[in-house]
Amino acid sequence: MNDFVVCATRSMHAYTSEVISCLSKYSNFSEMTEQINGIDLLKTNIFANGEMEVSVNSSIRGKDVVVFSSSARNEAGINVEEAKIELYHTIDALIRCQAGNIIVFEPFISCSRSDRTTNRSSVGLWVHLKTLSSLGASHIVTFQLHSDKSKTMLDPTLCAIDDIPVLGLLKRYLCDTYIKSKEKLEQEVIPNWAFCSVDAGGEKLARVFANAFSAPLVVAHKQRDYSKPNTIESINILSADPLEGKSLWIVDDMIDTAGSVDKLIRALTPLKPKNINIIAVHALFSPPAAEKFQSLISEGLLQHIIVSDTVYCSNLSRQIQNLEIVNSAEHASKIIKAIINNESMSKLLRPFNAGIYLQSMNN
Repeated sequence: MNDFVVCATRSMHAYTSEVISCLSKYSNFSEMTEQINGIDLLKTNIFANGEMEVSVNSSIRGKDVVVFSSSARNEAGINVEEAKIELYHTIDALIRCQAGNIIVFEPFISCSRSDRTTNRSSVGLWVHLKTLSSLGASHIVTFQLHSDKSKTMLDPTLCAIDDIPVLGLLKRYLCDTYIKSKEKLEQEVIPNWAFCSVDAGGEKLARVFANAFSAPLVVAHKQRDYSKPNTIESINILSADPLEGKSLWIVDDMIDTAGSVDKLIRALTPLKPKNINIIAVHALFSPPAAEKFQSLISEGLLQHIIVSDTVYCSNLSRQIQNLEIVNSAEHASKIIKAIINNESMSKLLRPFNAGIYLQSMNN
């Protein structure tokens, strides 16, 4: 096992503490908690003119360093650009302290939507990944990138990238919370549930859920006005089965202002489903998302909202009824364990099958 330490920028102290706690439960890490706990390793100073400096409080020479950071909504309330700059300064400080491998763990990379050129625009994700690798990051880990092609932005001879699915966590949560037995899966879920994409581009993601639960797939095809951000002109619903009386689960990798899901839910409602629910990996929930969700819930059009905690959500629980947050810290600890021990991560990448999972749980 490599000597290593787990630390965080100001944006992710609480989450990182959870990860360290999960790591301490593994037999080969249980006696190393004090050595690997780097919550107080970094100190960020902000000068009077707004400039920043990050310092390292103890020796890390030759150690691998896992740095958790978030540029999305975070527990410290730091804005996007300041959070990014702090991460860049952190990598520079670690390099100057002669750290071994520097592993940047961003559960959600906030600029992942900016992954292509349109109208002579910059590509935010390329700028971010290029900066991280150029400064000295040797490995970047994240959950559920917006597109598979994003991983090709990095030269693998300079910096590795692992894009780990979180869909399995959300599927297990559905099984544990709402299904609970293989009998209910077969008798109620398969004939009465359906999984719906937010748009044609999200069909692959929704199909993964539909296949995992052997349920029908519904595809929403939306027309955007690309001259304006976050705007939808029209939505067409494509389904081989009637939706009346079914429980619909809208699946998305990220929800920002909730404009798309708001219009989709209102387009699905006339088809008379039993209820409509949302499952999303990254809960960006930029204004006016909370207001839109609360309005849909108050009108009786939306029942459950299930998201992971890759973006800080605890402060939203008071604003949005029926918001259910799935913890990902243990999942992150398994990834770190695999990296540090040079183990395969294939177990974390296997397709999830609800029937097999529920059978194993019932046994």
